[in-house]
Amino acid sequence: MVDIIHRIGIKAPLAEVYDAVATIPGVAGWWTRDTSGSAEPGGRVKVVFRHGDGHEIGQMEFEMAELEPARAVRWRFVSGPPEWLGTEATFDLINDGEMTVLLFGHRGWQDAVEFTAHCSTKWAVFLLSLRDLIETGRGSPAPDDLKIDNWN
Repeated sequence: MVDIIHRIGIKAPLAEVYDAVATIPGVAGWWTRDTSGSAEPGGRVKVVFRHGDGHEIGQMEFEMAELEPARAVRWRFVSGPPEWLGTEATFDLINDGEMTVLLFGHRGWQDAVEFTAHCSTKWAVFLLSLRDLIETGRGSPAPDDLKIDNWN
């Protein structure tokens, strides 16, 4: 198994960072504007990625597998790219003074392939969008995200 992992510090209380990864409006503010579903424990969230012209790039659905307020969130991917099926995104939150440290993982990839590399870089881009959303009030969710290659 292969994991993508990242660490980022965000100058905000734990509860604000938690809300950004555990609610529909939060996820829509930093990952993709086209986010819908239920963010309750066991609920399903659908995300759709589009080009600026509205053309769909791809979509996926995840289950809110774990919600521990101000501590941890875990998403389990149930539809989307084949490489993502059964993988999990983990968001572990740690208070470090005036900063919340977010330890992110996209865990359980079967193999390290070219798509893994693309997704690792895109997760870094979106985690910076998450930080911007919380610290400045403005994230860069898809379709306004930084484009890194010809896959997006």
